[in-house]
Amino acid sequence: MDFEPLSIGNEVVEFAVVDSPSEDDDDGPVERSASSGAGDSSGPDGDPSLEPYEGMEFDSEQAARIFYNSYARRIGFGTRVSVYQRSRRDGSIICRQVVCSREGFRRGGSEGKAKRRRTVTRVGCKAQMTVKKQSSGKWAVSKFVREHNHELVPPDKVHRLRSHRHVSGPARSLIDTLQAAGMGPSGVMSVLIKESGGVNNVGFTKIDCQNYMSSSRQRTLGSGGQLVFDYLKQRQAADPDFFCAVQGDFDNLAGNIFWADVNSRKNYAYFGDTVNFDTTYRMNRYRVPFAPFTGWNHHGQPVLFGCALLLNESESSFIWLFQTWLDAMSGNHPVSITTDQDRIIRSAVAQVLPGTCHRFCRWNVLREAQEKLSDVYCSHPNFEAEFQRCVNITETVEEFELCWESLLERYGLRNNEWIQLMHNARQKWVPVFLRDTFFGEMSITQGSDSINSYFDGYINASTSIQVLIRQYEKAIAIRRKKEIKSDYETLNTAPVLKTPSPMEKQAANVYTRRIFKKFQEELVETLAYPATIVKDMESEAVYRVAKFGEDHKAHFVKVDVFRKKACCSCQMFEFSGITCRHILAAFRVRNVLTLPPHYILKRWTRNAKSESLLDDYMVGFPSSPQESFTARHENLCREAIRYIEDGAESIHSYTVAMDALQIAAEKVAVSKKHGFGLEQKTVINGCQSQSRCTELCALIIYGTSLYFTIPNA
Repeated sequence: MDFEPLSIGNEVVEFAVVDSPSEDDDDGPVERSASSGAGDSSGPDGDPSLEPYEGMEFDSEQAARIFYNSYARRIGFGTRVSVYQRSRRDGSIICRQVVCSREGFRRGGSEGKAKRRRTVTRVGCKAQMTVKKQSSGKWAVSKFVREHNHELVPPDKVHRLRSHRHVSGPARSLIDTLQAAGMGPSGVMSVLIKESGGVNNVGFTKIDCQNYMSSSRQRTLGSGGQLVFDYLKQRQAADPDFFCAVQGDFDNLAGNIFWADVNSRKNYAYFGDTVNFDTTYRMNRYRVPFAPFTGWNHHGQPVLFGCALLLNESESSFIWLFQTWLDAMSGNHPVSITTDQDRIIRSAVAQVLPGTCHRFCRWNVLREAQEKLSDVYCSHPNFEAEFQRCVNITETVEEFELCWESLLERYGLRNNEWIQLMHNARQKWVPVFLRDTFFGEMSITQGSDSINSYFDGYINASTSIQVLIRQYEKAIAIRRKKEIKSDYETLNTAPVLKTPSPMEKQAANVYTRRIFKKFQEELVETLAYPATIVKDMESEAVYRVAKFGEDHKAHFVKVDVFRKKACCSCQMFEFSGITCRHILAAFRVRNVLTLPPHYILKRWTRNAKSESLLDDYMVGFPSSPQESFTARHENLCREAIRYIEDGAESIHSYTVAMDALQIAAEKVAVSKKHGFGLEQKTVINGCQSQSRCTELCALIIYGTSLYFTIPNA
């Protein structure tokens, strides 16, 4: 860095250089010099339009910096502090240089160290103002360079320069009030823009607002944070399988918190092929920085894989969080993961889960579109429906691209920055580009509205950190009750068959009730989908399948004749794990009467949480109840339901029934441990239920789960 030595007499000094962040770095909380603060921004004569000149005096160094920053805002450039000189006599600063933010050049990074590419902003600009402390105590301009070697920023954009962005005291008060009322950054900025008379008058950007709200939220955790720590310590002491980790330690919190109970870890072993990382509660209107890892169970219900409190949202903290979560899940990587499109989260996923398909939550993208394209939404009422149809309904890449181009042309969006950004990232969120990967949704084009589902109804804008744990346990208890109910319905209610097909009967005995209904829908639809042979060879056949009267929407099915494997251009099986109507239509033509084994994913079956194989279903239907795992399971559950109904009638019968179940569960456990040499493990860590019937259900499920982990029981 070039710096002209100053004439400072005989005093001995030392030099130091302050290298501020680049002007366009919006990734984290902004550190500013005193020039961003309030104060007298004019020269000694109070004239705000005055230009600096050599000999100009100020009462303090801070006043000089504020004045130069005000001058820079008026002219159209940003500032930062650079060289200062400190006296060895008393250590005080006696000389300060304030420069254009584009002064100097960026330092070269360490070779071999991966770093995010940043926009080049340093161009060696020489513009600067140097002030020196006088013997009188005042500060005088000793050097002023006016000329810049780059274009200046126009007045309507100067507010985005780093040195001119400042969340003032009144703005902080308003933000605190709006945040306490449950409003998110987008809503807060809308209010601030309206109150200020335009976005140029706010004085800071949405990123600054988010940073302030995030830091403010951390400061308000207070005793609530201690409540969480106490709860986690208690759970960890009571259950050695309860996983908990803090970035730092319990007494000196430095980052995020993660925990997962034993049921979350077991659920991941069964259903961890696809994962949702839900950060809605940290980025929307919620007061708690809560982020759960969730998935889908065999009934298509949300299931929990662990939770986090995001007290630090840096890239290193997210890397720590994903790695910690992966360690808790025995290091098993999922096939796919869905998150929001945050750049830091994307980077962390890429580093920790490099082989996992990463998808952006489509609901978040469409919600962001309402904000980024608000003018188009307001002026063109039909745009939203057309935009969602383009994203959700198009079935081929070519169809999507044509539809997208049509939207750009019709609504004048070709130069819209956000539209270009999302189109460049289309393979991360548009369904037609993701259909070859398993995400566990029932349809490619009609997925869930939001990845935020497990805690819906339990955590809202008014939920504080103090009540978070209570709502967390309540949600787990209710979700468990719903799963038990679905298990009961699957095992004890026979679905209505709509065809005489052996395949439908097979599926009714294999799948859970909800998954069977989806399969049944596909099977019935084959009646309207004729399959026409277009290529017939000895080992392979290709069929054209289209709905009657809709030949323009045909799909092609390639069938491996010997292995009974087929692949369809719609790729529904790859995406959802359920065989599509097109493959089923081709199977009907080829007289394939039952589903081949590779088309029945265990994660969708009634035995998804058992260790038994699906052999019972692959060879037709069992001849003896004792030979079939499912028959044994159904017989026990049928008897258990009768037992529950009788036992729950009165307090006396309930007590007798509970005592008997405890004895029975102990006998099964002893049989498992001593009869087969298997390690006994606790598999229930649920919350107490207020219902006698629910308690009986839970204990019976516990007993039968122990029974069915014993081979050949």
